[in-house]
Amino acid sequence: MFYAVKLAIVIAVTMVLSLVMVLCGLFDAHGKRVYRISQFWTWLIVKFSGITLTVKGLNRLDPQRQYLFVVNHQSNFDIPVLVQALPQFQLRWLAKKELFWIPLFGWAMWAAKHIIVDRANSLDALKSLTLAMQRIAAGISVVVFPEGTSSTDGNLLPFKRGGFLLALKSKTPIVPVTINGTGKLLARGEWRVRPGAIDVTIGAPIAAADFRRGGLRGLSAQVQEIIAANLRPSDPIRASEEKLTGAAIAPQGRTV
Repeated sequence: MFYAVKLAIVIAVTMVLSLVMVLCGLFDAHGKRVYRISQFWTWLIVKFSGITLTVKGLNRLDPQRQYLFVVNHQSNFDIPVLVQALPQFQLRWLAKKELFWIPLFGWAMWAAKHIIVDRANSLDALKSLTLAMQRIAAGISVVVFPEGTSSTDGNLLPFKRGGFLLALKSKTPIVPVTINGTGKLLARGEWRVRPGAIDVTIGAPIAAADFRRGGLRGLSAQVQEIIAANLRPSDPIRASEEKLTGAAIAPQGRTV
């Protein structure tokens, strides 16, 4: 019953904020004011979900500059977690075009000027790359999920190289980011978020400008190795076991 009340509040606030964001987006070229609204929205979601969020390595970043955040993908809950984990940054996602058609959520993504990617159209992909570079030039950081989709077992999928090409072309430092816990708290295909602990580990920035075009493979491999080193594999599998046995999840670390 209590969960139903919280869910109703989140849905109501989401509807109102989405409409406000769409209206603001008409007059916000880069979506910077709209993004501030989305920060409140994601805070509400994380808070009402009973999540303990721990962030490590934030002191490695300069809040005055832009980065390309390369992140593993475990769940749809990765998005609100990242917004809350990186509060000093304006973030935009490279997102597949299908997401922009989702009522409210997709409209809010448009208003915040996230970057549409059409994977089936190579010409459109080049336009997305140009748009991402414009966002970076405007003082905005870009988030890339190089796996392209969420992992079903917590282990990393092969990395796609589009984001790394963006880093090389824009000479933007890459920041490897590892998320642990979202897969077990919101498993793929589910809609209810379980309370528990999520931790985000931020790696040291990597100067993409030091890699030549021929080093794209090496850059991708280096970032993947860093993310994997901080990854706890098979979180969704452990979540299923905990659900069957009734095992509790103990929150750890500081709360942000």
